[in-house]
Amino acid sequence: MSIFKIKKGDTVKVIAGKDKDKEGKVISVNPKKGAVLVEGANMVTKHTKPSMANQQGGIVEKEAWLDVSNVMLVHEGKATRVGFKMEGDKKVRFAKATGKVID
Repeated sequence: MSIFKIKKGDTVKVIAGKDKDKEGKVISVNPKKGAVLVEGANMVTKHTKPSMANQQGGIVEKEAWLDVSNVMLVHEGKATRVGFKMEGDKKVRFAKATGKVID
C-alpha cells in the first residue's frame, strides 16, 4: 500500500502540464495509478453514446487523471510539500512550508 500525501477534498495547485498554476479541489484519488482528479483541471472532450442517463449523447467535457507528482497541496493559500509526523500515537500530515498540522 502506498502512502498518499494528497486526499480527496484537498485543495491542490497544478505545478506541471497544460493547466499549470490552476487550483482546484481533489474529486478522486487512485493510489494504484498514482493519480488524482482535480476539479476544472486537465479537461478532455469525450464522445458519449445516448443512454438512459444522458438521452442526447454527444460531446462531454470532463476531468482526466493527473499524476500526483504534478500537483501540490495548498495550505493557507500557499503551495507546500507534505510530510508525516507522529503526534502522540497519531500519524498526521503537516505542511513543510509552515510546519503546521494539516489534519
